[in-house]
Order: sequence, then structure tokens, then C-alpha cells
Amino acid sequence: MPVKLEGSCHCGTVRFDVLSSTPVPYQLCVCSICRKVGGVGGSVNLGAHAKALNITQGRRHIGVYKAILDRDTPHESVASSERNFCTRCSAMLWLYDENWPDLLHPFASAIDKPELEAPEEMVIVKLDSKPRYVRLPEGPKQTYEHYGPDSIEGWHKKHGKYVD
Repeated sequence: MPVKLEGSCHCGTVRFDVLSSTPVPYQLCVCSICRKVGGVGGSVNLGAHAKALNITQGRRHIGVYKAILDRDTPHESVASSERNFCTRCSAMLWLYDENWPDLLHPFASAIDKPELEAPEEMVIVKLDSKPRYVRLPEGPKQTYEHYGPDSIEGWHKKHGKYVD
């Protein structure tokens, strides 16, 4: 049975729960979008079942940001993904993309319960857009200039962490 994740924003206005088969926060993205919306270190997203999302409080305080891709270039465009956040405190809550309607990606930083399992090794992606001042986490890690070979689901299955 998938794990029930309970989350909230920093100020407590927005609260939600969702079921996840991929609840280990193993992958840190340090791309410019994740650093600018999630903080200097980047963002860690989990996987969840979109249809299981239950907003228990504060629905009217949820805003959506669609990131600008290739900003300030002739190729500038708007991302299809939607980063949902609290309009009161700006805390990032989850990412959703209509191209993958069954998936939802809660930000690990928004999860209150249960305590998330620390991975034995972190996977760091998008080093090609990380400035020098951003420090990577301590401990064992695999790093990739772009993306690693595994999807979130694939990583969980490979490491025996997928929850049916």
C-alpha cells in the first residue's frame, strides 16, 4: 500500500495529503528553477499519485507558477509544469505537469509526516546550471551534468524502495 504523505506550507495555511509509492527523497535538482523557487541548494521532489491528492485546508491560497525556460534568450518559453505554492508564505508544495497526469511531485520540504527516509546516497542532477557558490550536500552522492539514468520510480524499484 502506498505511503500517505502529509504536508503543509511554512505558515500552515495550506495542508494536504497524498499517496506515494516513491517516498525516498534521494534526488536533489540544482537547476536554476529549483534553486530560485526552492532556495539556494535546490529542490528535492518525491513522486506521488496525482488522483490521490487531498487538499485538506487552504485551497484558495494555492498559487501556480509556470517557470520560464531559456530566459532572456531567443528560445524563451513557458514550462508545461505547474509549481504549486502558498500565496501567503510562498512555500513550494508540489509540481504537476499535464503531460504526466497520473503523477504529482511533492517537494520533500513540504512533507510533515511521516519522517522521510534518508537515502544512503544522494543523486544530484543539473550540475550544468549550478553556480560555483552552491555547495553540494555531504556524504555519498552521484552527480550528473544533466539528468541521471533513472526516473524517480525507476530509482525506487532499483533500490527496493518502491511501495505498491
